[in-house]
Amino acid sequence: MSAALPCLASAQTVEDRARAAAEAARAKSGDSEAILENYINPGLSGQPIATVDKSRTFTPNLACQKTANFLELLVQPGAGGDITTVRIARDKDIDGTFDSVSTLPVPVSGICANGVISCQPGSWTGCRTFQWDVDSGGDLKLSEVEMPELAGCYCINNSCGANLVMGNLPSVLKDLGGGAIGALSTHDPRIGVADARVNGPLIQYVGAQSTACSPDPALPQTAYRANPTTIQGDAFAASEANSLFQSLAGSPAGTGRAEQVRACTIEREISFLPLTYDDIVSASGAIYSVRDCGEGCRRYRIIGDGNCSGSPPIFTASFAVSDPAKLVSARIVEMGADDWVQGRINGRIVGSAGPRPWLTIGLPSGDCRTDGGAARNYTSYDFTADLRAGPTSVSARVRGGGGGAPLTTQWGLVDVDIRVSPGCEPRERLVDLCSGYGADPKCRLDSESVDTVQTFHNGVGTGLRPLPQTRLFGTDSCTIQLTRDFFRRERTYKCVVDNGVLPEPDLSRGAYIIDHSTETMLADRVRTTDGGTVASTRPFALPDRGSVPRCEAICKTRAPKVNSDAAPDGIVGAKQTNPTGWDTFYHACASDNVCPAGPGEQIVSACGCLDDFPEAVVMMQTVRLAGADLACTATAR
Repeated sequence: MSAALPCLASAQTVEDRARAAAEAARAKSGDSEAILENYINPGLSGQPIATVDKSRTFTPNLACQKTANFLELLVQPGAGGDITTVRIARDKDIDGTFDSVSTLPVPVSGICANGVISCQPGSWTGCRTFQWDVDSGGDLKLSEVEMPELAGCYCINNSCGANLVMGNLPSVLKDLGGGAIGALSTHDPRIGVADARVNGPLIQYVGAQSTACSPDPALPQTAYRANPTTIQGDAFAASEANSLFQSLAGSPAGTGRAEQVRACTIEREISFLPLTYDDIVSASGAIYSVRDCGEGCRRYRIIGDGNCSGSPPIFTASFAVSDPAKLVSARIVEMGADDWVQGRINGRIVGSAGPRPWLTIGLPSGDCRTDGGAARNYTSYDFTADLRAGPTSVSARVRGGGGGAPLTTQWGLVDVDIRVSPGCEPRERLVDLCSGYGADPKCRLDSESVDTVQTFHNGVGTGLRPLPQTRLFGTDSCTIQLTRDFFRRERTYKCVVDNGVLPEPDLSRGAYIIDHSTETMLADRVRTTDGGTVASTRPFALPDRGSVPRCEAICKTRAPKVNSDAAPDGIVGAKQTNPTGWDTFYHACASDNVCPAGPGEQIVSACGCLDDFPEAVVMMQTVRLAGADLACTATAR
């Protein structure tokens, strides 16, 4: 037999040896429990790790310092069901020896994910809420807070049920210790916890210092958790100062093809054209005189001669505005005559001046060539709407004669005031300095910032888009408000420059193999010395890859529990008709496909590829809709 063993070993094929190695590797890392037991826990706690074939062991140095017992919590319940004593032992410097022992100053009536609740023993009255915290010396302590600052609270004393602590001791210890560990790791991010072991009323944590071998808990590396984007700038600064990195980056292998970074902008350019009164208002016709009547205002006088025989003549002036929005007002402010004048706007009679009103198309009723002096009418007639709608005519129809007023022997006038807001006229154009790079096939967009919002970074869209912007332009005398999708885009393009360092790789052979091969036939085409090509085919088959589970088999169980969850309004179970609920558990199944249910647990789903995603969605949607019905107030607590 001994002589036959070498023959058997040599008779194994490469595939047989590979399958054996794969089975051995799967046995050590086939599921999460195996990885935790064989690699993570011993690696962090300084225990030996065996190779896949178990022929050798070694002790890795994954942590700067390690200890088997980093933290211990010992609990002792009292007569009322509260935890009257919580003793905490801690190895602060991770040297394998406890150097800090303390007890909580209050009894524990309820446990939260990040704190505890302390009430009058055996009841849920006179409760105070505390959060796990760490003092300046690194020791655990309790800080009193409002209950909404705590999470996942539940009651453990006799007011919620009998013997809740001892009946659920493993979960009570893990919840209590988890809050303490969370406070410690937040205070000192160097600390990592590998495992938790429950031994009766005692829970022990295996810990290590696994992040940056530094005596200072304020690590610069942990700053990236609060601001991840800074790591890019820090990495660039480190690469700029590293001579080896720069040598590799500048080598032919590092460059391949040279790229130039080209920056450009697409900017909305806003300019202003000053507008004077004459740029806005145009006037023509029977205008006798023009004078200023204030800022942005001019008064036009229309005068005509009349006579007492025949039809009274009409004298007309035409007005127009280039921008109706800048027109403030347009009015007839005065009419005067010796003897009669009739004012008209676009042929419409609006008023008159004379011995009596003259508001018809016929002759006025009265004398002509009187010596009674000039008649005046200072009533204002507004025609702003007419002028904004389009060119407008203002007319004076005159009838007079004889020895009248000294202006002329026979006259009539109409005074018109037109007021505008001159300001300025905006001119807008889009200055695109990136169009050439965008049309160049050798250039690709690398980054883009639109009105300070980063929309493109390292050649990938960020998914961010700026909201439409509203901005003010101009000065006090000329101000305009514009709303646009963007005002300025800043872009960088990376453009390939063929510098001849490395030739383009020839991928034609690989493309031929991929395009012409099948699952059972391998096609190839090689280049000959004379520049031609020769194609060939041969049978091809992959070895049987075997079968692997499509998932890690898990099972779902549940165990009855008293609804002892706590909220600011009291115990949840006290508000329900049935105070008993269920705890749900998930277990990883072993190779025998048997669910390792715990004591008192009922199997809900047997081992397999469970998918509880629909149930999770319903639960999250229920919580979301319930939260939408809550009313938040600003009442001080």
